[in-house]
Amino acid sequence: MKHRYKTGDSVTYQPVKSAQQAAHGTYKVIQRLPAEGGVLRYKIKNMSEVFERIATESELAPRA
Repeated sequence: MKHRYKTGDSVTYQPVKSAQQAAHGTYKVIQRLPAEGGVLRYKIKNMSEVFERIATESELAPRA
C-alpha cells in the first residue's frame, strides 16, 4: 500500500463524519502515518487552526 500524498502537499479535507467541524480551505500534509486496519492515514494542518488533524486518504482530495 502506497501513500498518494507527500509531506508538504496541499489538499482539501472532507471529513466522513458530517457532524465533525472542520475549517474550509487548504490543508497541508504534515506527515504520512502508518496504515491502520489497511487504511492510509495522514497528519494534516489548516493554517487557521491551532491544532493538527489525523485524516484518512479517502477524506482528502488534491488541491487544484
